[in-house]
Amino acid sequence: MTLGGRADDPIWGAVGALHGEEASRLVLAALDAGINYIDTADTYGGGESEDELGRILAGRRDSVLIASKAGGSRSGPGPNDLGATRVHLTRSIENSLRKLRTDYIDLYELHIFDHLTALDESLAALDDAVRQGKIRHIGASNFDAWHIAKALGISALRQISGFVSAQTHYSLLVRDVEMDLLPLAESENLGVMVWGPLAAGYLTGKFDSAGGTGESSSRRATNPQASIPPVDPVAAAPVLEVVRAVAERNNATSAQVALAWILARPVITSVTIGARTPERLLSNLQAVDLQLSAQDLADLDEVSAPAPRYPHWLNRLAELGRGPVPR
Repeated sequence: MTLGGRADDPIWGAVGALHGEEASRLVLAALDAGINYIDTADTYGGGESEDELGRILAGRRDSVLIASKAGGSRSGPGPNDLGATRVHLTRSIENSLRKLRTDYIDLYELHIFDHLTALDESLAALDDAVRQGKIRHIGASNFDAWHIAKALGISALRQISGFVSAQTHYSLLVRDVEMDLLPLAESENLGVMVWGPLAAGYLTGKFDSAGGTGESSSRRATNPQASIPPVDPVAAAPVLEVVRAVAERNNATSAQVALAWILARPVITSVTIGARTPERLLSNLQAVDLQLSAQDLADLDEVSAPAPRYPHWLNRLAELGRGPVPR
């Protein structure tokens, strides 16, 4: 998301708006560090992210897995420049292939659930692209568990390509997906790619119990993209306190602790992080080597645990005495 876009744009300027040499330095630093999976979308950077990525990856395409998405936000002014309709998805796939300078995309995701378009139509359009060799696999991004379950049922019934992955928001401050989506992913053997693991910078240690001060707080308050996910500063304060304490015990940064916690969770396949500079990227990548102790994980789990929702709390009561309770 940091690639492309105008510097004066309220969203993309705040996210990154990296072009040319700056964009190249960031992506090449990632590749040199061993990253081989890059996530983008048709509208990132005001539609320029895929262009930048295609330019940078010229000659390196086959060593990288590329994921792109469509249907999340408007890609143009026309009535068919939005959603997960056949016409929009077909056009978006062709545009993404052209911008990325490639003849295939490894993983193509529906960016968000489109309640106005039948899943049958969306899945059939994606299956056509798989059969044509334009995309290798399909996935869902920002879907509820029941959306994915319904889609898997349709794909199985029609014997067409089905979702192999779920991209979802997950962090110490937002653990909603533990209730339904992660158990579904484990049951159906779906890859899970996490976005927003640092809650748009909230878990980096920049913010105080009042929601932060200075440039970071101002950007989050005025920029819609930087305020995703919404964070209650009062509820987040004890989580940040424990994150800082664990970071001190491990001689690590708060960001590294927040990332290491997610990497230690079951079912998680990959964590997607963004950065403006290679230095920040490489610092966050050290989370891969950070082994949190059982006590560290227990402290983080306890302070961030969400209240169980119905019927989950009732089901857990019913499981008592019947052996290990499922995750």
